[in-house]
This record gives sequence, C-alpha cells and structure tokens, in this order.
Amino acid sequence: MTEQHLKEFAWGLANSKYPFLSIIRPDVVIGNSAILPEDFLEEIEDRGYLASWCPQDQVLSHPSIGVFLTHCGWNSSMESVCGGVPVICWPFFAEQQTNCRFACTSWGIGLEVNGDVKSYEIEALLKEMMENDNGKKMKQKALEWKRKAGGSSNSDFERFMKDFLHFD
Repeated sequence: MTEQHLKEFAWGLANSKYPFLSIIRPDVVIGNSAILPEDFLEEIEDRGYLASWCPQDQVLSHPSIGVFLTHCGWNSSMESVCGGVPVICWPFFAEQQTNCRFACTSWGIGLEVNGDVKSYEIEALLKEMMENDNGKKMKQKALEWKRKAGGSSNSDFERFMKDFLHFD
C-alpha cells in the first residue's frame, strides 16, 4: 500500500473511537515507510496498540475481537472464519479478490473497502460492523461459519490422525 493509504487506515481506526490492535509491517508500505504521524499516536494512546507481528489465529479466536480488517489472503480468511470474526476486506492481488467476494456475498460475513481507501470510509465501515443491525447479522453469520468449520485445521488433522491410527 502507499504511505497515504496507511494514514487513511490509521485515521479511520482512530476516528472510530474503538479500541484496536493494528499489525503494521515495514514491508507492507511502498518504499518501506510505515511511519505514522505523532498526532495519530497521541490520539490512540489509551485504546490502540501497534505491533509488527502477532499470533493472528490466537488473536482472532479471542472473544473481544469485533471485526478483522484484512487483505483477505487465504490464511487470514480461514483464521477469521475459524475465529467467528466478520471482516472488512481490502484485497490486493491473487486469491484475495476471490476470498473477499466469498466473504462479502456467499458467506455474508464481510464488507469491502473502496480501492482508494479514505479514513471516513474505514470509520463508517467499523461503525456499521460494530453498531448496526447489518454488522450484528454478519457477526451471527461468522459464528455460524465458525461452528461449521469445527475448529482449527490443526485440531482437524489431529482428529484425522487418531481416526487413521485406530482404523481396523
């Protein structure tokens, strides 16, 4: 993304007034300039946490997570489904557009960000997901998909191996 896109996302998060965790890797910004303005950092001081990495599957499995702002890569999509978390999608390339389309149309758990993201749009999408009936319906749908998914792929593999080893 561009440095301007990063700032638009950041200010959208800040202006929403919700607490948040944001993972910002230096390599995600063109020119490796993932630097946010000092006034942004002051604005989010008591409710925003910035990091360069997190155990995403563990974070998405935490009950306090209301929504996941994602590029919709396959792993991120599956981790949000397994965590029962609705998504705000901003796909870049490859399978991300397809995953976004499934999340927003087929699965009913997502909203898509305009390609040229603006802070007011991020703020509005967050409020829709967290406060409006449409967002609450998406949360319920996400929880339905979580039940259908049956847990993480690791637990599925362990169950498969136990069944396989005890096969007569």
